[in-house]
This record gives sequence, C-alpha cells and structure tokens, in this order.
Amino acid sequence: MKTIEATGVVARRENRILAALPPSDRRQLFQAASSVVFPVKTVLFEPGRPIDAVYFPVDGVISLVTPFQDGAMVEVATVGIEGIVGVPLVPFGGLAVRAIAGVAGRCLRLDAPTFLEWADRSHAFERLVENYTQALFGQIALSAACNRLHSNDARLARWLLMNQDRLGSVFAITQDFLGQLLGVRRSTVSVSAGLLQRDGAIRYTRGRVTIVDRELLEMMSCECYATITSELERVVHRALLQRA
Repeated sequence: MKTIEATGVVARRENRILAALPPSDRRQLFQAASSVVFPVKTVLFEPGRPIDAVYFPVDGVISLVTPFQDGAMVEVATVGIEGIVGVPLVPFGGLAVRAIAGVAGRCLRLDAPTFLEWADRSHAFERLVENYTQALFGQIALSAACNRLHSNDARLARWLLMNQDRLGSVFAITQDFLGQLLGVRRSTVSVSAGLLQRDGAIRYTRGRVTIVDRELLEMMSCECYATITSELERVVHRALLQRA
C-alpha cells in the first residue's frame, strides 16, 4: 500500500470522532497517531485480510466497496471526517470489504495494537467507536437497499452531497472511478452528471466537481442522504453531550 508522509502546512481540519473525545484523550491519541496522505485509489486493506491499522480521515474520503471476481466493485459506505476506517477491529481479523481512497486526502493512523489498547483503557473512546460502528453498519445496510431501489441520478446526488459535507463545494473525482464506486458504467455517470449540471445543481469539468446549488441537489437526492447523515451526526452529538 502506497502512502505519503504528510509534511508542510496542515489544513485546519480535524476528524470529528477524535474531536468529540475528552481533551486529555484527544491529545494523547494525537501523539500516538501518525499522519499519512493517500493518493486516490490507494487500497488501505482487502476483504478478509488482517487489518494492521485503523484510520481517522482528516480530509479526503475513503470508500468501502464490495469487489467481484470480474474486477467490478460497488460502494457500500463512505467514510470522511466524521468516521473511522477499519472498524470493527478484532485481533487478527478482517472485514468483508475493500477500503480504497475515493478522494485523495490525509488520515491519522493508529496501528492495530495501539487502537485495541486505547479501546481498553479509555471508556469514552470505546463507547464512541461502538456508537460509530453501529452507525456504519446502518449505512452499509441502507446503501444496499439504495443501490437496488433508487435511481442513478438520486444516488449520484447523494454521493455528491456527502462528499460536499466532508470536502467543501469543490473536489476532484473522475467519471470512470465514480462509475466504479456506484457500480454503473461511465456512460451512466456521464448522463446523470449531465442532468444535474443542466438543472444547475453542479458544474463538472475535467474531473472536478463544483456544487453550485446545494438546496437543489438535496431535492434531487434520495432520502438516504438525510438518514445516513442524521445517524452520523447523532454519534458525534451523543459523545459531546457525554463529555460535557
């Protein structure tokens, strides 16, 4: 797996899971973590393989996908600054998904033994991880239904909204890779993106998306966007209340 050590000026962003921890825990976790940058399409782990580290995205987006023998794949969840990549983590265990960088960005990395040690020593950290894992499973289950029942246009609108929440109104993604994540052909993405652009919701040029009208994009999205985001927000909100 190719990673790049993060250097230079660090963007003023913070993983919201870590930000919700008590200040003393957060400071110690920052000291234990390393910072890595993942180029787009970097694979963090493969299905069924032991997971050697857990990641807390700071910017960029990690996609959890189900790969198939013919090389196709479909996204079942996305993880950004509100989440954790690599949970639920059990000693020597693996997950049934591939984790791949959908949008390039920086993560904080905890090696697996350190993560498990922190889950044992900090009740606040353990509770937050458990609550997030439950919300993640909910997102995976909802995505399975969404992929089956909702239109490509609505699914694309949902994907764009979730990434705007994490990255801002402008980010890079190619139609080829977006088609792979959504489990459709590039031509299908091109048609859906063209419709969203025609209606004034987005602008898409040379692999770069600009969200022009968020309210319109929300109207064009399926109901799954609101459901997923509200569950993720509830995890962070609950942790902040318990910290107070």
